Amino acid sequence: MKLHKGLGLLDVFAIATGAMISGIFILPGLAFEQAGPVVMVSYFFSGLLALSGLFSQAELTSAMPRAGGTYFNVTRSMGSAVGTVYGLITWLSMALKTAYELLFMGLILAMVVHLPGHLLAVVICLLFVGLNLIGAKEAGKIQAYLVLGILGLLVLFLILSLGKMSVRNFEPFLPKGWDAVLPTAGLVFVSFGGLLKVANIAEEAKKPGRNIPLAMLLSMIVVSVFYLLVVFACIAVLGPNLSGLQHPVAEASRVFMGNAGPVLYSVAAVLAIVSSANAGIMAASRFPLALARDEMLPAWLGKINARCKTPHPAILLTGVVIIAAMFVDVKILVKAASCVLILTYVFTCIAVIILRESKIQNYRPQFRSPLYPWIQVIGILGFDALLFGLGWEALLTCSVLVLCGFAAYWFYGRPRASKDYALLHLIERVTARELASTHLESELKDIIHERDEIMKDRFDHLVENCPVLDLEGPIWSDTFFDKAAEVLAADLDISKEVVYNGFLERESQGSTVLSPFLAIPHVVIEGEQHFDILLARCQEGIVFSEEHNKVHAVFVLIGTRDERSFHLMSLAAIAQIVQDEDFDYRWKNAKNIEALRDIVLLSKRMRN
Repeated sequence: MKLHKGLGLLDVFAIATGAMISGIFILPGLAFEQAGPVVMVSYFFSGLLALSGLFSQAELTSAMPRAGGTYFNVTRSMGSAVGTVYGLITWLSMALKTAYELLFMGLILAMVVHLPGHLLAVVICLLFVGLNLIGAKEAGKIQAYLVLGILGLLVLFLILSLGKMSVRNFEPFLPKGWDAVLPTAGLVFVSFGGLLKVANIAEEAKKPGRNIPLAMLLSMIVVSVFYLLVVFACIAVLGPNLSGLQHPVAEASRVFMGNAGPVLYSVAAVLAIVSSANAGIMAASRFPLALARDEMLPAWLGKINARCKTPHPAILLTGVVIIAAMFVDVKILVKAASCVLILTYVFTCIAVIILRESKIQNYRPQFRSPLYPWIQVIGILGFDALLFGLGWEALLTCSVLVLCGFAAYWFYGRPRASKDYALLHLIERVTARELASTHLESELKDIIHERDEIMKDRFDHLVENCPVLDLEGPIWSDTFFDKAAEVLAADLDISKEVVYNGFLERESQGSTVLSPFLAIPHVVIEGEQHFDILLARCQEGIVFSEEHNKVHAVFVLIGTRDERSFHLMSLAAIAQIVQDEDFDYRWKNAKNIEALRDIVLLSKRMRN
């Protein structure tokens, strides 16, 4: 059963923004304590690196919009072993991040209702689990209202803070030296994790090839600007008093709003954490769903509720993990979540490189990362620097999670692993040995059909079952006609001579070569309601005449007179297919006859 596609551009933008904006109310005090006013540089560096990860993730998601998107991308590029480890540790890291956000919210509410913060956090978690059980669309709509409200309150904060800012509060700018910049950038990098959450719910987005990359980019710009402006305002208003504050925005608002400020911005913090936790549960729960679909986890985790179209078992298990994580030290939660998030971006950049260099025909992202491969190389190096800057404690926690993920794969997933992956295709290109199957190409073809909402018409159905010839050459046209007549005559139950003579007669009336690369021979036969297509490629070329002596692509049409209308429609379809600027390259470099067939089936054209 498929997930429901109910998330529009605003919903996806709200999920990404809501998942990132909460950090503005939580981390500036901790980050300032670690670095001082130079924390502004740490935020800028983190955002810059996140942008390189964004381009890679947007490309992958536009090509493969699937639940558990980042896991799906890594598995299809590097294999089930790496994918399973990656999927499990990223799922746990998202759960850890959501846990500390809910715990922070519980502690805020505890000051008002005088109940234990952990108890309130558990109750809130259960409420969001219930909301996500109802449906992604409903959760997405609530997310949009929350995010718009939070952004409005932050604009108000920035305007009112202008009169209380002091440049002197930035002195000294480097109290702990430049050495503090990189570790602090690693600490706050968790703030940009919302971009990955969007990838994990891509299967539920409308027009994912367009909406996911656009929503990611808009969200990244909006969140980065607000982070820099709000952190600047907090430093300019509070100065050294910002160090270690648990509620930095609320305390800064007290300076220019009095006691009403902390109340208003504590509410804003709660709303931000609500939006982030909601997005966290929604996105994290898609990891066990995707793993179960690939048989790397038990099948019951892949079940989707028939009425709500949501993965109930995966959501419930994610809720249990989040509640358990609430009883872990907060600093460990933040560092572990940041560590795994950075690893996630590294894997994303590597996945783009592998998929591009493997030359898989059906890898067709609707958004392509600019400046490839420099964006990916710079991202990998920068993320590695951030990773080691976090310190041994975070690396040790991350290593433990990796070992747990590998154990799950080794003892449960390994006997069931059967997915084809792009790294095999890349190795095959380098070594010239047959290692990969066509499973990945077929899977990507199905994804493109769903992503682009391709509704197959009669032409598509004919192509799916038509004969395809991949010929050695060069050969003369009459030799080609002989081979084509033999195949088509058997399918149409008529004599080979009739078909062969029909080709020769039609060619004598005028050449069917339409370009130096393409020919469309067509024959009319006696009878009623018969129509067939044959596709052919000749790498060295078919010689039709002295002028056209290297025709590489041939579309053969044969049918009865009553199919004349469909004959014209088929010609129109072929005209649209061959107009693609990459058609000649794809046709000549297609790996086999199924790849040739896919070029036609996945083409962008008007369908009847």
